[in-house]
Amino acid sequence: MSAPASLLGSAPASLLGSAPASLLDDVRSRLATGRTPPGVAVRDAVRESGRVLGSDALRDLERAAAAELTGAGPLQGLLELPGVTDVLVNGPRDVWVDQGSRLRRVDLDLGTPAAVRSLAVRLAALGGQRLDDACPTVDARLPDGTRLHAVLEPLAEAGAVISLRVLRTRVLGLDELVAGGALPAAWSGLLRSLVRRRANVLISGGTGTGKTTLLAALLSLVPATERVVTVEEARELRPHHPHVVHLAARRANVEGAGAVDLAGLVRNALRMRPDRIVLGECRGAEVREVLMAMNTGHDGGFATLHANAVGVVPARLEALAGLAGMTREAVAAQAAGAIDVVLHLRRSRDVRYLAEIGLVGRDAGGELEVRTAARRAPDGDVTVDPGAWDELARRFGPW
Repeated sequence: MSAPASLLGSAPASLLGSAPASLLDDVRSRLATGRTPPGVAVRDAVRESGRVLGSDALRDLERAAAAELTGAGPLQGLLELPGVTDVLVNGPRDVWVDQGSRLRRVDLDLGTPAAVRSLAVRLAALGGQRLDDACPTVDARLPDGTRLHAVLEPLAEAGAVISLRVLRTRVLGLDELVAGGALPAAWSGLLRSLVRRRANVLISGGTGTGKTTLLAALLSLVPATERVVTVEEARELRPHHPHVVHLAARRANVEGAGAVDLAGLVRNALRMRPDRIVLGECRGAEVREVLMAMNTGHDGGFATLHANAVGVVPARLEALAGLAGMTREAVAAQAAGAIDVVLHLRRSRDVRYLAEIGLVGRDAGGELEVRTAARRAPDGDVTVDPGAWDELARRFGPW
């Protein structure tokens, strides 16, 4: 896939359109002082150049100037493509986008490796973070909500690498997910019942399978009278709900102080009179806090977990909880009592879909297990385990 014509051009001027690239260099120099608004910088640069620009070229130049100051610069146009979820930069002429289906390379020239590094440093600063030789990696959030991850050389051998994850501005409802093929209509009633009956739900899946999308849709079904507290590494959840408190972790500053981790945020969330606690992603020791919360009367909770299949969820929970000092036996006892259902998502070609519904419990030997109650193949064919499905219906039906 090639980028639209308006996104192409020499050097880092993807938003430049019909305006001369040399003018953007002049505008960039004026903006670097930090005292000149984009509109003024554009007018001064055009006047001093002696050029006569049409309205389209002038508008393109003003847009590029604004992107330089408050946006993603030459990548801004890619971030604004319909349906885009990720923009990835591996090098000056190695740029990829995902518009919700699969990664596609775009025809965009960012200039030199030094220009890519400068862009990464500027984006980090825009997100209030430092990126340099002393701190060669960064996680940050841009003003528009876009998530930034960047790595500098020598950690990235070929030069600076930039990964941008676009925050979905519109939350999809459950009916829209059904219409889009993400789940069968027959399962919609079950998911609504899980929310209504305050089941504790774990949403699992690989990267980019739609875990956050499904979680936001389910949270939008929570009654408006309930208080929802979300805990995330970086804020992504934006459910349609009138009473949501968002807590986000904080990294240590350059002196190594000020860090607030997810486990600490979960403990704080418990003191905020939550009706439902939501952990955006189980990544480490915070799993212990969430399991304890779900086992002490905080039902109706949600969490997400990176896992390749329902069957490996127990091992993933044991590994993460082990970071908090929990034994395998303790994890089995806590998780079996805390988590009711696992919803597992997959991605097949252009479709992200709910592939498995699992019931959490313990096997005859006392080990943690997740029994697949229903499985959906990529072609849409659904198979059901009668015993597990009947137990699901007894506990959370009718739907």
